[in-house]
Amino acid sequence: MAQTLLAILLVLAGGYALPDLARWRDFAWLKVWLAQWTRASGDAAQPRLPAVLLPLLLFVVCELIQLVLGHVLFGLPGFAFAVVVLFYCWGPRDLDADIEAVLKAPDSDRRSAAVQALRADGATAPLAFEAAALVEAAFTAALSRWFGVLFWFVVLGPAGALGYRVVQLLARHPAFADGIDATQGELLERTARILDWAPAHLVALTLALVSDFDAVIKTWRDYHAAHGKGYFTLDLGFLGALAKAGIDADVEAGDGYANDISNPLVELADAQRALRRILVGWLSLIALVALIVLTH
Repeated sequence: MAQTLLAILLVLAGGYALPDLARWRDFAWLKVWLAQWTRASGDAAQPRLPAVLLPLLLFVVCELIQLVLGHVLFGLPGFAFAVVVLFYCWGPRDLDADIEAVLKAPDSDRRSAAVQALRADGATAPLAFEAAALVEAAFTAALSRWFGVLFWFVVLGPAGALGYRVVQLLARHPAFADGIDATQGELLERTARILDWAPAHLVALTLALVSDFDAVIKTWRDYHAAHGKGYFTLDLGFLGALAKAGIDADVEAGDGYANDISNPLVELADAQRALRRILVGWLSLIALVALIVLTH
């Protein structure tokens, strides 16, 4: 666990100190693999291989590489491999930079253009410059760019991070839509929601701890009561509602020296602070687990 924490800190520090390295997060090769994977063989009657199996193949390959490298030179190559894979799967865009671009835009036109970088993969409708829409978009982006990757890296190592990112891309990025039929697309989207379920709930719980606990928990209960689906469903829409409730409570309490919950910039700035606190909370928990493991 200590190595996991160190790998995460190195990735965060590297992304902050060397933002230009983000250009290496290129998954163009995945489109080629997808085309080869789903291409019919010489026998026209033979069905194509399901696209949903491609992430599983990459997961297995990555896990095998990690196992081999973990037994070479005291595991140093395995650690380096884990850092590289986590960095590669992070983002790919810098969420803090995208939020700062909105907050510091010199005029409304450039601000509206910067806002679109917060849209989820595959979203076609423009993102409205409204407080609720921006807060929800920021938390949705954080789940995909930060917390989903982080959760599966901690649970399953670099193979988990790579598997999560590949599923997200195949399910939601328009660049891969042409190589996936409707049935496979629905299965991939369901898989993506399954992978998002645990980290989304942990983000919600951490938000309650770093924000207004009563407001977040009440909204969580009200959301599920209104939708009547219970907590163990793949409906993750609760995260946006909880985020807005927590941010509203923070802003009304004067967090950030402003209390106008209708101001999109005020709400987005507070959302950025809340997301950073959530990330610190996760890192603190990982550090605590690592300390317990080391002392035993």
